[in-house]
Amino acid sequence: MTSRELWIGTYPVAGAGTPVGLGEGVWAVRLDDETGALTAARQVAELASPSFLARRPGDHEAGRLYAVLEDAPGQVASLTPTGAAAVPAGGDYPCHVVATDRALLVANYGTGTLAVHALDADGAICTPPVVHGHVGSGPVLDRQEGPHAHFVALAPGGRHVLVVDLGTDEIRRYDWDGTTATPAGIAASFPPGTGPRHLDFSADGRFAYVAGELDVAVHVLAWDEASATGTLVQSVPAVVEHARPDDERAVLGQGDDPVRHGAGDLTSHLELAGDEVLVTVRGADVLTRWDIGPDGLLTVGRSHALGGHWPRHFAVVPTPTTTSATTSPVRQSDAAAPGPAGAPASDRHPRASVQGSSGGGGWVVVALEREGALVVLDSDGTVVSRVSLPSPTCVLPV
Repeated sequence: MTSRELWIGTYPVAGAGTPVGLGEGVWAVRLDDETGALTAARQVAELASPSFLARRPGDHEAGRLYAVLEDAPGQVASLTPTGAAAVPAGGDYPCHVVATDRALLVANYGTGTLAVHALDADGAICTPPVVHGHVGSGPVLDRQEGPHAHFVALAPGGRHVLVVDLGTDEIRRYDWDGTTATPAGIAASFPPGTGPRHLDFSADGRFAYVAGELDVAVHVLAWDEASATGTLVQSVPAVVEHARPDDERAVLGQGDDPVRHGAGDLTSHLELAGDEVLVTVRGADVLTRWDIGPDGLLTVGRSHALGGHWPRHFAVVPTPTTTSATTSPVRQSDAAAPGPAGAPASDRHPRASVQGSSGGGGWVVVALEREGALVVLDSDGTVVSRVSLPSPTCVLPV
């Protein structure tokens, strides 16, 4: 029997500014590869609002991790076995961080900024950040009064940084040489009120899949790697009822109310697993799977109740038998085209089909923020394990 460690970011139930020591911080749990059981939960660092975690590519042990401390003003912390050191994040309410060999890329939600923090050879944060601002707004007045950077990604090829901006309904583009980001316009735009939050790319880099937080939808972009530009080609609901291969109306979100989501529903995280797009929706409290067709478009969707409230984030965790190969014609390889010096290789685990699907193996570990729990799902959407943790918001396999 084998297991692996997951590190968990949290956010205080009482909100930002809650005094440290009330249970929030960075936690660790063990995930059994064969059964999906979660055990040995323990707090490993006491920090205020470490809502998202990252590690450098190739660091497959928990030697150094990074956490954004989501508050105003925000901080980003470097965690090692000997302690934690925090520096200003370059904006308010940082909510996402990506680590490369030579830099940290931080999305500051409150101020809408991208902050680039240089790292030394050991991974320590060594200089004040270079901060890039943005302007714009959207029609949802209480959420889109200005820019809100929510997610950072390296585009396929490694030559561009992308910032998903919930406030302006855009993906911002920056040229990237491994250490320096230079503004380079808009990579993609969405219908007003979409509120794009998170994205993931097909393994061949031809498609991007984007979670719309405010419109509770999944959007598909045809992606041109050379220009780092996406064109919207499809939108489907993030909450699906009765979506069957023989029910075209349900697949398209048409007909007799096949799609149901409440006014308070908010899409959260999105990730690809084999030949599926997985997306979680808070409020509806479901995980939805959309099948990816040979043309990269989404075909059949189904939503699974999570048995708990407010799924903020999840990770698809492969078992040792998982390979990067899948049955999807879209997802051919995890290898990106070579980028500039210092650009990261993929720092995620091998692309895994969900346990029991497409010949792969893995578990979906979901952070139920307001439930105060982690749950593990199998391919049927069945919860096979659960453990209580204070307000979990991020799942990072290490």
